[in-house]
Amino acid sequence: MRKEQFIEGSYYHIYNRGNHKMAIVRDEADQWRFMQVLRFLNDAQTSGNLLRNLARLEPGSNQLESVFELGWPANWPEKNPLVKILCYSLLPNHFHLLIKEIISGGIMKFMHKLGTSYANFFNLKYQEVGRIFQGPYKAKLVKEENYLKYLCIYIQVINVLELFPGGLEMAMRDFEKAMKFIKQYQFAGNPDYLGLRDSLIIDKDVLGEFFSTPEQYQEYIRDILFGDEKNYDFNILPKGLVID
Repeated sequence: MRKEQFIEGSYYHIYNRGNHKMAIVRDEADQWRFMQVLRFLNDAQTSGNLLRNLARLEPGSNQLESVFELGWPANWPEKNPLVKILCYSLLPNHFHLLIKEIISGGIMKFMHKLGTSYANFFNLKYQEVGRIFQGPYKAKLVKEENYLKYLCIYIQVINVLELFPGGLEMAMRDFEKAMKFIKQYQFAGNPDYLGLRDSLIIDKDVLGEFFSTPEQYQEYIRDILFGDEKNYDFNILPKGLVID
């Protein structure tokens, strides 16, 4: 049982990595499965069993459609979210979420469903047993609005640019190529904030006010990487969470 008490109306940075730094996604199908978990299990009633039946419930749909384009399946109970997911990124060996507690116990219920459902899927697919993630997920309360804005960029841009050829250092040498890279990366929330899709995972909440246009979001990215906001510490998390 986790010791912390999540406060309704508050925001939390939640993250975890693979056990012994192992990959938690091994191919694109795994990535889309994780996205489906984020979308469909953020609900008070849905379970992993319903998720396994998704393809049958929506015949002919591909994985991208099932995450970003399909409506809520008609024969499922009406959607009742447990949390608001403001930002996310999925990388080979870890994930980040920026989440708002909207009902009592919502974060704990959602994260339990996420961990259990994805671990069951992963172990069944790869005929493995044991833990997928390195212990319980980490959760940090976000108290300041400015830090909330920064975390959005840290989670969705700085982390994703670790996958850019040559990493973040090379990405910062060519901003235009770096922006093209994050726009095309489907497994983070940047395309939603840049006006390229209307996600069925993300609820921007207060970040929709901070970044009311794609241009504001892109300009803030530039400020974080090159401007006055660069004073923030890029290494706010344990080094084991970056791409090794």
